[in-house]
Amino acid sequence: MIWDTHAHIDDPSYAEDFQEVLLRIQSAQISRVTNVGYDLPSSERSVKLTEDYNFIYAAIGIHPHNAQDVTVDTWNRLLELAKQPKVLAWGEIGLDYYRDLSPRPIQKEVFIQQIKLANEIGLPIVIHNRDAHQDVLEIVKANPPKYGGVFHCYSGSWEMADILLKLGFYLSFAGPVTYKNARHTVEVAKRIPLDRMLVETDSPYLTPEPRRGKRNEPTYVQEIVQKLSEIRNLSFEDVAFATMQNAETIFRLKEPSF
Repeated sequence: MIWDTHAHIDDPSYAEDFQEVLLRIQSAQISRVTNVGYDLPSSERSVKLTEDYNFIYAAIGIHPHNAQDVTVDTWNRLLELAKQPKVLAWGEIGLDYYRDLSPRPIQKEVFIQQIKLANEIGLPIVIHNRDAHQDVLEIVKANPPKYGGVFHCYSGSWEMADILLKLGFYLSFAGPVTYKNARHTVEVAKRIPLDRMLVETDSPYLTPEPRRGKRNEPTYVQEIVQKLSEIRNLSFEDVAFATMQNAETIFRLKEPSF
């Protein structure tokens, strides 16, 4: 049984075949999916999905792209959502200096504020980091998450990974670990302790090989588990079991999987 710890199945690309996507998830023995918010509407949709489907959980938060749109009302509503029983994390949050859709000072301010809110409400954080390694490191060192955190879709160096592991973070692997040019990601996947590894799809983005270029979906998390099992010289079942246990630990969930 596998947990896709980071997906966006509320995305409009699933509108025409949403129920079929859900059936494929269940038939593939994907026992849990975390649907992750990136702004207030997507956070609300994520919580609604948790109410409608027993195997879906939620993370709520503001992506750096949307940082400049935040108001006081946004924070108040997110705090309400964070209290819902199947909200397991605050995210995705962080910095994105690749697209720079919000000014960097605002990205930093909103990132720090969300770490503080997660600490206040008692949730781990899910971090988005793109081309902002140094600033992200400085912020999490100065504002440590009391309940831990995950660097989603990790694609940085081993040197940075080693620092993050020493700070207590988990690293999550997605489609890029299957790509032919993913030398750094493969090195990290090989060296990271097995008990600090998670798997995700980031659906509908980052589709793994051999389906790269097509729409991603949670079922394809199997490809991530398979690739990690090859990298680690472990069985598929061993990686699936370990990453499920790791997700249960960081997200503090011990109920039976479906």
